[in-house]
Amino acid sequence: MNRNEGLTRARLLRDAGVLGGALAVGGALGAGNALAELSVVAAGAAALSLTPEQEEGPYYVALEKIRREITLGRPGVPLKLRMTIVDSATGKPIRNAACDIWHCDASGVYSDESVEDTVGQTWLRGVQLTDARGVAAFDTIYPGHYVGRATHIHVKVHIGGTKTGTSYSGGHVSHTGQLMFDDAISTRVFALPPYASDTDVRTLDSGDRVYTEQGGKRSVLKLTKLGTSVADGYLGTITLSVDPAATPAVVGAAGP
Repeated sequence: MNRNEGLTRARLLRDAGVLGGALAVGGALGAGNALAELSVVAAGAAALSLTPEQEEGPYYVALEKIRREITLGRPGVPLKLRMTIVDSATGKPIRNAACDIWHCDASGVYSDESVEDTVGQTWLRGVQLTDARGVAAFDTIYPGHYVGRATHIHVKVHIGGTKTGTSYSGGHVSHTGQLMFDDAISTRVFALPPYASDTDVRTLDSGDRVYTEQGGKRSVLKLTKLGTSVADGYLGTITLSVDPAATPAVVGAAGP
């Protein structure tokens, strides 16, 4: 057998599955973005080590509504977030995993929090179930920043729960983590309104405890421009490798 014949049927099937997932996710975003998605998903699917567990933080609200569009009118640079959830033992996509995300707005404020004077508001929170390719899709905005933390999005992956209408309940949490951002791209975003009006001291990834102490380097989103300018927004992609049977312990402090 020559070297070119070394591609096994299993690998060919795996690569075909990755390509299908990437094209499905990127279809509405154009062929260029689909190919960008392919490179991210392929890299993540080949690395089966568990995505590091990270702290939850104090602003979690249990299982908000199932919805893809979560801005609810909050202004900011568009972010199309696409997360692929794979089984760490097999590398295969996990279907019907509930991806539960929450993050601050362009001014660094969280919804539905008494300390933020936002009780009853639910913007920038939502749940999406993964499809047959393990992909959960959200349409949101690029998060802002606040004192003590680098820019991030919180995420929980729930397994085995039940969808009833627009709500999800039951099951267990197999992963709690945070999605980090490239500082250079954040700098360009934060030069635009409404981000530019936030005068809080900014913390970079290198000064963030989740990034430096909790494996945050492995949780940085791959960001691809949606248009020709920063204001047009970004496609953010990442693959999270989880053990669907696990119920990991809470990690670290419940910091902001």
